[in-house]
Amino acid sequence: MLDPVVLFFLLGLVAGLLRAELRLPAAIYDFLSVLLLLTIGLKGGVELAEVSAWQLLPQLLGVLLMGLVLPLLLFPLLRLFGRLKRADAASLAAHYGSVSVGTFAVAVAFLSHQNVAYESYMPVFVVMLEMPAILVGILLARGLSAQTRWCALGHELFCGKGIMLLLGGLLIGWACGREALQPVTPLFFDLYKGVLALFLLEMGLITASQMGMLRRHGLFLLAFGLLTPLVAALIGGQLAVLLGFSVGGTMLLATLAASASYIAVPAAMRMAVPEANPGLSLAASLGVTFPFNVLVGIPLYLQLAHWLHAQGG
Repeated sequence: MLDPVVLFFLLGLVAGLLRAELRLPAAIYDFLSVLLLLTIGLKGGVELAEVSAWQLLPQLLGVLLMGLVLPLLLFPLLRLFGRLKRADAASLAAHYGSVSVGTFAVAVAFLSHQNVAYESYMPVFVVMLEMPAILVGILLARGLSAQTRWCALGHELFCGKGIMLLLGGLLIGWACGREALQPVTPLFFDLYKGVLALFLLEMGLITASQMGMLRRHGLFLLAFGLLTPLVAALIGGQLAVLLGFSVGGTMLLATLAASASYIAVPAAMRMAVPEANPGLSLAASLGVTFPFNVLVGIPLYLQLAHWLHAQGG
């Protein structure tokens, strides 16, 4: 049975392709984004408070390494097979080395729908994986250039809306704990599925708007946007098994590896590498990879997680 949040995404996608008179006001979309990011952070913080930091250290280091390695693997492939300019290849590699909070939210909802348990502190890794790929992408594009405004870029990275809300929610959940958050549970936790459904409705509309750019840049972006998440999911899933994650945690780390950023990385790349074409990265990440993951990839990554654990057992 299809999860209703996926059908909301399909509704937005079809409406956008048909150019229907459907669009959420910008203020509503911003409000939904804030609720979604804070809720993910709060859930992770509550669980983080109940876990030993030393227990998490190997997993934190392993996930950080993945965030550094993925863009390094993608960059030469984009230069060789995509024949992209250095700046465009670095930007696209950074987008795919980072993560999509929206995809993660859908994956969590899918696991709940399937009654599959997972490590509830996974939002910690969402926060971690936003940053390494951006730094690697900038270094790939510019090297250690004195012209790079590192202070301004650091402010953009750590004070951008996505990181600030995720990290803030994480710290609040960790500091308060489960019982102290009961008064705000109806807003942040009970309404989570409805908020996610409306968020995905708007994401479907935004995805439809990227189709023109995708048509202009040919089959390479389509192939890259479909094949990269499959290979990255295999890397993330195998790493998760090595780090001792459960089946649900393995599926979530595979999903994070397979996802591509469309919020934090575009903002950072626009500041640090302005010569890169943002349309290329958004066409691939939003026009191809996001809908592929939501509609096909997430169930596939759960099967991959079961298979990897069976092989490991």
